[in-house]
Amino acid sequence: MNHSEKPQDAHSIAPKIVAAGGFDTLYREGMKLVEIAAAYLDSDGRRASKELNRDAALLYASQSMQLTTRLMQLASWLLLQRAVREGELTEEEAQSEDRRVELSSTMADKGTDTWAELPVEMRALIEKADSINQQIHALDKMERGGAEEQGAQNPVNGHLARLRDAFGGSQS
Repeated sequence: MNHSEKPQDAHSIAPKIVAAGGFDTLYREGMKLVEIAAAYLDSDGRRASKELNRDAALLYASQSMQLTTRLMQLASWLLLQRAVREGELTEEEAQSEDRRVELSSTMADKGTDTWAELPVEMRALIEKADSINQQIHALDKMERGGAEEQGAQNPVNGHLARLRDAFGGSQS
């Protein structure tokens, strides 16, 4: 995806997030994906990776690390947002340097020659993680009206304000 497509994608995805139950749905999907990915990587994925040729095994190992990192970032961000929504943290506490969560905007590189050799389940997990990551970024961009990233601004600050505006600060 190139940079010129992102604002348009943000406007087309973000309303679907809101219509589908917004943050609560995104939270459930994200946390469920963390569980599913952990179970897969610890069992079936481990077995499947041993059957791959050298190049595919290297890609699997790399993608496994990237997936784990991305899911930990997503889970941290979702948990922080939920804590603010439920009143467990104030915005100021969530915005503190020691709680800030920065999400990667880089998606998995699916254009490699060995991508198709990865187990189907692994590719599906990566696709879902990319999708949830895109939804979070799209929600963020929608709330900013498609504006480009503001480099020096604390990202949690903007996320919290946009979530509050998008979902009316309602508790669930």
